[in-house]
Amino acid sequence: MMDLQTLVLNADYRPLSYNPLSLWSWKDAFTALFLDRVTLVASYDVEARSPSRSLRVPSVVALKNYVALARSPAFTRYNIYLRDGFACQYCGLRLPSGGLTFDHVVPRSRGGLSSWENVVAACSPCNLRKANRTPDEAEMPLMNEPRRPTRYELHHRQPEFDHRQYHHTWLDYLYWDSELES
Repeated sequence: MMDLQTLVLNADYRPLSYNPLSLWSWKDAFTALFLDRVTLVASYDVEARSPSRSLRVPSVVALKNYVALARSPAFTRYNIYLRDGFACQYCGLRLPSGGLTFDHVVPRSRGGLSSWENVVAACSPCNLRKANRTPDEAEMPLMNEPRRPTRYELHHRQPEFDHRQYHHTWLDYLYWDSELES
């Protein structure tokens, strides 16, 4: 029971975030329930007990007050990899996130910024080969020009959720905007 997590939905019953998925520990979910900050949507078939009470552990909660989401996604390593399709932008090699690095197109030592428009996913061999040069100087053209993605773009690049990884009570909320079969 110690590793149970609770899916957190916004007041409109959409997940607060997909990248990463918005999760709380079950203890934090209980605290929010007792403070009347969330509504219980679904529970696990597991009970937490105190000397005087026994309550089912929440698997899904929804915030009572709507939280406006930022228009653009956070500039994170994972979101860079997601934007670039988990592929090196120099050679096209697809790798898991642990096999990628990120590269400044214009090196920081030459005034390049750490921004959506100047950072790309790269495999280690390409990153080392490019070194402290621009792609033109290294004769390593980019597969895609780096740019700021939208939340929508990142959501639709998110790897398909593994049904086995999530509790069945979460699935209706993780697939709310999936295209329906005709």
